[in-house]
Amino acid sequence: MVSPRVLKLAEDIKVIAAEMLKRRVKDPRLGFVTITDVRLTGDSRDAQLYYTAFGTPEEQANTAAALHSATGMIRSQVGKQLGLKFTPSLVFVPDVVPETARQLEDLLAAAKDGDAKVAEQAAGAVYAGDPDPYKHPDDDPEDDADSDADSDADVDDERA
Repeated sequence: MVSPRVLKLAEDIKVIAAEMLKRRVKDPRLGFVTITDVRLTGDSRDAQLYYTAFGTPEEQANTAAALHSATGMIRSQVGKQLGLKFTPSLVFVPDVVPETARQLEDLLAAAKDGDAKVAEQAAGAVYAGDPDPYKHPDDDPEDDADSDADSDADVDDERA
């Protein structure tokens, strides 16, 4: 379980890193990037900053290179603003959640298309036998005649 102090530090690191990327990092390779999450170890020595970068794969690779080169400047600013005895080392990691969500959306769309095809085939289908193959006690006329005869016999037995 992570302590509330570590969670607060992670949130502060996220805010500081985002502000640094917005205002201080002037690398032309840096594209549209969003810091999505920060995971800090329990001893606050290492931090993983998860980010998403939009654009082509080439632009994403350029953004990763820009983040790697700006790591030292961001780390020094984190140390100054948080006033920690030991400033955590920062590692930028591409966030795979958007890609995973896209794959799930594709799978759900394929399943929906498959369901639509099955529903289309089932729309004009008819049963091979009776629509309701189950026997119901109140629907069988032969049983009614037998039960009437049995009940007449029971009445005759009672009279005798």
